Amino acid sequence: MPLSREILKGYEALQPFLAAMLDPELQAAFEAPDVCDFLVGNPEEPALPGYVEALQKWAVPEHRRWFAYGFGHPQAQEAAASGLSAELGLAFEPDDILLTRGAHGALAMAMHLVAEPGDEVVFVSPPWFFYEVMIMGSNATPVRVRADMTTFDLDLDAIEAALTPRTKMVLINTPNNPTGRIYPAETLERLASTLERHARAVGHDVYLLSDESYSKVLYDGNRMITPARWYANTFLVHTYSKSSLAPGQRLGYLAMPPAMAGREDFRNGSLLVGVATSNGFPDAVMQYALSDIEGIELDMDRLQRRRDRVLGALRSFGYDVHTPEGTFYLLPKCPQDDDLAWCRRLAREHVAVLPGSACEMPGWFRISLTGTDEMVERALPIFERMI
Repeated sequence: MPLSREILKGYEALQPFLAAMLDPELQAAFEAPDVCDFLVGNPEEPALPGYVEALQKWAVPEHRRWFAYGFGHPQAQEAAASGLSAELGLAFEPDDILLTRGAHGALAMAMHLVAEPGDEVVFVSPPWFFYEVMIMGSNATPVRVRADMTTFDLDLDAIEAALTPRTKMVLINTPNNPTGRIYPAETLERLASTLERHARAVGHDVYLLSDESYSKVLYDGNRMITPARWYANTFLVHTYSKSSLAPGQRLGYLAMPPAMAGREDFRNGSLLVGVATSNGFPDAVMQYALSDIEGIELDMDRLQRRRDRVLGALRSFGYDVHTPEGTFYLLPKCPQDDDLAWCRRLAREHVAVLPGSACEMPGWFRISLTGTDEMVERALPIFERMI
């Protein structure tokens, strides 16, 4: 076979996700014009007010080099730093905002900046689909640690047990996709103490990579809590694709907090990483528009009403489902053991949901709240009938 061993290993790691996304019976649901699409988080409603206008405004060239090659636009970095500082209560410098092609690019940037062959990156399961293969792509070794399956909180004892002299990075996602868990301050403070102790014991830095892509999708009055408040060696991943409901418009960034040592080296290294991975060159128009996009906010009251409507209905039907504190997702247990078979049954009724096995949660299924209210009302009687 012409593919390299590393590509084959990555393909194997992605198999559960690919099996779900490419399943013919699940895909057949989209042939129906009345499909209720709760599969992967694609928005079913128009862009947020002001978003299209911002792109149109900044797509008009102001000079002849408007669309020329370039790295991070200073005004975009300033807007991102200002917004993040206000959101998290830490003072971020514009130069410490490394603009990337979405959160995906920021994750890859961080891993490539610090990981070497033989290093280990600990990540928490259930994870976002691509963490494992991205760690492999940075030439590091993925080390999986299961979350506390009662609360979906971090299992700090399990994380500590997984740390070795080869651990270079720990990757967490808060608010978490798929569970919706926001890790509380006391958990993040204890995690910081654990990593500090381990770094002293092994004699080298251990970095924390905090994927905060859903930092603006918070329910019940929750506020974003970042581990960077307690752990200086934290890379933060943020994106404008989620908060603007425009996942195809790729702009995100990797942020370094003011207390992190070696920031100048990482800034310099980001240039090489951006070239090597092609993740460091976000779209020019998105960068110009960032100062306008930064102020565009989701209607969280409306999204929370949708969450509460689906959550209450599913529970009244007999489903076992937790209450997500953030993100776009609900994660109910399937009424049968085979989650793919369950999702196929729903697909035949024109309801598309994601099998839990795609995100290391066999026996569960994920519902995206980015479908419309009308889709929700059409789908709920089907969920009731199917159980």
